[in-house]
Amino acid sequence: MLSMLILAGAGGVSPFIFQMAIFVLAIFVGYYVVWSVTPALHTPLMAVTNAISSVIIVGALVAVAAGVGSGSGMSTWTGALAVALCAVNIFGGFLVTQRMLAMYKKKQK
Repeated sequence: MLSMLILAGAGGVSPFIFQMAIFVLAIFVGYYVVWSVTPALHTPLMAVTNAISSVIIVGALVAVAAGVGSGSGMSTWTGALAVALCAVNIFGGFLVTQRMLAMYKKKQK
């Protein structure tokens, strides 16, 4: 009877396996979503993706603050790295968006 319950999943699933399964599914969904976008929409889509990084940078700043407050060097350094990478992504997004919008302006004669 016990072996039947274990086979049926009564033993529970490891949290690591559960999170890994969600991560793998997210990879597949992301791959198919990105490759199904028409080429004309890639630049605006990337500009929006870079805008989302501005939300991510808030979490990175919280990680830095938590590391400084608790004296954890690992949290401080990984948070600082996340802030730097997000800042590069946001700056690049603004540059790409500015260039994309300049393509649609009328040329001055």
